[in-house]
Amino acid sequence: MAGGHMKYRHLSRTSSHRQALLRNLVTSLFKHETISTTWHKAKEAQRLAEKLVTLGKKNTEATRRRAYQIFYEPHKMVPKLFGPIRERYVNRPGGYTRVLRIEPIKEDQAESAILELVDGPKDIRFAMTAKTLANTPIHKVNGKKVYKMNEITAKNVKKVTQFRQNGMNELGSMVVRMRKLESEKLPDRRKVYPQDTRQKALAFWGNQKEDRNKNDQNEDGQQEEDQYEKGQNK
Repeated sequence: MAGGHMKYRHLSRTSSHRQALLRNLVTSLFKHETISTTWHKAKEAQRLAEKLVTLGKKNTEATRRRAYQIFYEPHKMVPKLFGPIRERYVNRPGGYTRVLRIEPIKEDQAESAILELVDGPKDIRFAMTAKTLANTPIHKVNGKKVYKMNEITAKNVKKVTQFRQNGMNELGSMVVRMRKLESEKLPDRRKVYPQDTRQKALAFWGNQKEDRNKNDQNEDGQQEEDQYEKGQNK
């Protein structure tokens, strides 16, 4: 209907192309447990990923057939979905994925984001909370060591450990790792699209042309000054 409310993002693609894109994104998500893409693609892929986890929790023959239809690598992803991922989210009522905004990673400066499965080995919020605790002072209360956390940090600790198995123990181990990493230097950021030889050549000759123009302007200015001085001497 013309002028109606858009119920989903078309992503400037045809229906078949859009479905193929989302299937590819969720396959990569369940394979690597975290992916980086544009913000709008991440939000649309998140909807499909949440539905897939719901199918995995139902664990029926019909849901397995539906998962086989969605994944591009069903023989690898379906056992993972109905196995470890299903067990991970048995007690979680919802919110199996998370979208985090990041700085643009492409040269066109498009809005970028990270789409990840929560409570997994690559959970960014879990790592960020551990890093915050690593820099938080500790004081003793009734002979026990307690972190002096503010309200926001306490909420994040509850979020990342509420449905994670052995959440507090894993968080403590991550805090120890973060303290060790503070003294290490992080590697430089890798360029997503490295500059090719042609672009380097164009930039080189462009700089050469600018230098020649500057030299010509300096020579013209020097000649004008010489002519002015000669006129003054006459």
